[in-house]
Amino acid sequence: MDDIRNLTGTHIDILREMGNIGAGNAATALSMLLNKKIEMAVSRVQIATFAEMMELIGGPEQVVACVYLRVEGEAPGNMFFVLPPDQAEKFVRRMTGDGSFSFQGEAHELGRSALQELGNILAGSYLSALADFTRLNLHPSVPALAIDMIGAVLSFGLLELSRVGDCAILIDTAIYDDRRPNESINGHFFLLPDPESFSIIFRALGVEG
Repeated sequence: MDDIRNLTGTHIDILREMGNIGAGNAATALSMLLNKKIEMAVSRVQIATFAEMMELIGGPEQVVACVYLRVEGEAPGNMFFVLPPDQAEKFVRRMTGDGSFSFQGEAHELGRSALQELGNILAGSYLSALADFTRLNLHPSVPALAIDMIGAVLSFGLLELSRVGDCAILIDTAIYDDRRPNESINGHFFLLPDPESFSIIFRALGVEG
């Protein structure tokens, strides 16, 4: 699979199913962490160029909270979990119990740690689902957190990969407390396997790239 845009409907269906399983795993982990019932849903899986990724979030100058991880193992790549600042603040408030938390001014370390933990849980859950499907050895690096314009965040994270491709798998994710289903926390999960990793992943799934 030389080009991510060559993915077929079958590939997308497989990725959507892995996304749903990963979301279920993440919901279980978050429920244990927060000591309350948390649900997660995958509303959309699609292929997006880097430019489309930025536009989906509101343009390259849109400020976001982003957790970035490197996927290591037999099918390496990169992961980004991106939240608008108001959604990130909402999550931190629920996770820490600090109803006054804000990224305006100096964000305290507890809030940053909470977001990094969210990214760690999500990445670990999605990678666990992918590893279960493929039987490949995959694991995330330590997550890094940035609060900046999405153009700057993605450009920094993708600097070394700019020569090998320009597309990503987008998984839209909603996180919500089952007692307040209308107050979901909505974010974008971007999965960018290295080009050679696509063939490895789909060959492991028995699907030709």
